[in-house]
Parts: sequence; C-alpha cells; structure tokens
Amino acid sequence: MSGKHLLVTGFGPFPGVPVNPSAVVARRLAALARRHGLAGGDIRLLILPTAYGAIETHLVPALAAAPDAVLMLGVARSATRVRVEFRARNRASRLFPDASGHVARRLTLAADGPAERRATAAAPALATLRRNGIPAIASNDAGRYLCNAAYFRGLAEAAPVLFVHIPPLPRAGRPGPFRRGRSPVEALAAALVAVARGLLGRPGVHRAATTPDENSIVAVPNPISGVL
Repeated sequence: MSGKHLLVTGFGPFPGVPVNPSAVVARRLAALARRHGLAGGDIRLLILPTAYGAIETHLVPALAAAPDAVLMLGVARSATRVRVEFRARNRASRLFPDASGHVARRLTLAADGPAERRATAAAPALATLRRNGIPAIASNDAGRYLCNAAYFRGLAEAAPVLFVHIPPLPRAGRPGPFRRGRSPVEALAAALVAVARGLLGRPGVHRAATTPDENSIVAVPNPISGVL
C-alpha cells in the first residue's frame, strides 16, 4: 500500500474508569486524521483492552504491521493537564490489577531490556500541542501500569512513537485545560492531528530487536480482587 501508515491507540475501560477518555479521543483523532489525509488516509485505530495480555495479543501484531508512526493515548485520573511522556521505564507494579483482575508477575517488563526507553519525538510534540492551544506539560513518569507497559514496548520499534496522557474530560460546559469555544474532545483531537503530522515527518531510528521475553508480559491472578 502506498503512503504512510499511522497507528493510533487508546485504552478500554478499567476498574474505576467505565468509559476511558483515551478511547473517545483516539476515535475522534483517527477520524480527523483521515479527513486531513494524513498517511494517505491509512489510519489504523487500536483500542487496547486494559489487560497485560493485550500487549502480546493486540499491540505486538499492530506493531508488526510496521506503522510509520505510532501515537498512543491513555488517561491519567489525577492529572489536570495533558502530559507528554518523555520516557517509559522497564518496571511494573503488582499492586494494581488490570481489567481482568490480573497483576504483573514481576517488577520488570523485560528481564534483559534497558532500564528505560526515551521518546525523541516528545519535545517537538509538546511544543506542537502548546502552539495549538493545549497547555500540555512534560512528564518523565508514565506510571507502572498498562500505559507504561505499552509505551515501553512501542518504543522498541524503529518508527517514531509517542505516548500522551490526557486528564479526565471535564463536564459539559466546562473547558477544563482546553481552549474555550470548542469541546474538549474536539480541541484535543485537532491538536493531536498536528502532533501526528509531525510524527509522520520524523525519520525512524534503529532499535535492537526485541526478545521473545519482551513480547510476552506475563500476568497472574490478583489475590485481592478475587478475579481469576
């Protein structure tokens, strides 16, 4: 297929978040990107189940299709501003179960992987969001949940990859950390189209091949949740 291929990801619901704003914004972003003709209209949308197993079953196959750029979205429930994540760390937490009630088996995502992976596209993306009316901030901590796990895996690819955390969407009639006069979803999606355009214009980088261990993030039942 001619033209560039853009992968846009968001997450589905998880405990405490029955409707994930990242999925709402990702869908609108994908629609606007197609309308603007980004990547020749070849925009692939992936809403990941919020489960550790989805890294292998959903994200890895999507990355194997060799997108020219990847723009990942997630929600940060305690955030008040959009956060551009500058790195993902090789770490996980066993305290927080995923949507299936499982927790990570170990505290590292890849036993032989680097301590962290940094996103070279983060600084330009932060500037782009600000130019487009989004008062975004830089972040060096993507957490220890599925957002960080997905980002760490994505940054192993040669294509430009970026993760953006969005705050909970404000109630109707309240602009929140967005430009007045536009709905929060519309304002953020429009700004992210500009970010996606920038990602598609960036050259790829060489990454070492991932190991089978890294493609499989094993989870175990959470004894606290009672879900098997």
